[in-house]
Amino acid sequence: MGAQRNWLDLRSYLSREPVILALLSIAAVIFFLAVTGLSRIYHAQREYLGERWFSRGVADLKVQQYDSAITEFRAALLYSRDDYDYQLNLAEALLGLKRTNEASAYLVNLWDREPENGLVNLELARIAAQRGQTEQALRYYHDAIYATWPGDQRVQRRDARVELIEYLLKINSTTQAQSELIALEANLGDDPAQQLRVADLFLRARDYQNALSAYLLCLKGDRHNQAAIAGAGLAAFDLGRYSEAERYLQEAVAAAPSDTQSADRLKTAQLVLRMDPFRRQISAAERDRTVISAFEAAGERTKPCATPATAPPAWQQDLAGRWAKMKPQITEQGLRRDPDLVEGAMDLVFSIERQTSATCGTPTGKDLALLLIAKLHEGN
Repeated sequence: MGAQRNWLDLRSYLSREPVILALLSIAAVIFFLAVTGLSRIYHAQREYLGERWFSRGVADLKVQQYDSAITEFRAALLYSRDDYDYQLNLAEALLGLKRTNEASAYLVNLWDREPENGLVNLELARIAAQRGQTEQALRYYHDAIYATWPGDQRVQRRDARVELIEYLLKINSTTQAQSELIALEANLGDDPAQQLRVADLFLRARDYQNALSAYLLCLKGDRHNQAAIAGAGLAAFDLGRYSEAERYLQEAVAAAPSDTQSADRLKTAQLVLRMDPFRRQISAAERDRTVISAFEAAGERTKPCATPATAPPAWQQDLAGRWAKMKPQITEQGLRRDPDLVEGAMDLVFSIERQTSATCGTPTGKDLALLLIAKLHEGN
């Protein structure tokens, strides 16, 4: 009987064990799902709070409320410590308050994580430029140009190159700036606004031929663009193409009488065209009168450097002596009688203007025009 009862108890237990195991398994699954659900709710809540603080920070950053933005971005990072965008925007806000060292620490860390990020490279380039670290600045600028950007990469990369060019011009690295400008112009297209932008940069980089070409491309798409007309006049002037410069500068001054730079260049261009005795289609009589006028102006130019308290330097005495010796011959009758005097007189005029411009200050008026005429005929 005892054995039979034990057998029945065993059968009863064995029959209940699967049910118990099933119940335990179901309970474990329910517990797991509950924990997972709670964990998801917890993480979702943290993510929501992080995004909420981040959105507030972005809004304050846009209106340059940097103190508030920093607090909000730091709060966002409490909920997502390694979030790339949170750290990047915090660095931007720190830069807004000139807290460069703190921003740099974040940016270097972000660069290690994503060295191809365009904005990170650009900000590091700006920091290096501010610190005078030219080599690093150039490296980061170039990385930014070829980096990955959100949105329109072409525009972002173009703007990064423009900023690099501005930096090169600031540190007087003109040759490098010209090279970057040629690369920029090659991918620019025919948009008048962009052509005007690059033309202005070419002009500042003293690449006057490319500047003029870009201004003309701008005018091709926008014939009445006053900035491009004035720029074309300035570029043509610096190229020594004074007839062309006069045409554009006259139009620029007519449209904007307050444009003093164009007005000054126009007066000088007109003086060059009027005072050059070697210009084409000029009569002998007009040529002689032009030589006499230029000779008189050069004679005056030898005087300002001398002061009553000091003796004139040897070069000035030599030029003044040569000028005084030649002066009696420089008349309409003398030039008509001896046409070779024209070249001799102008050689002396050019020597006086070159020497005095190097030692007596920047010339103006007729003297500036004569110096530019001398450059036109160098080597002839």
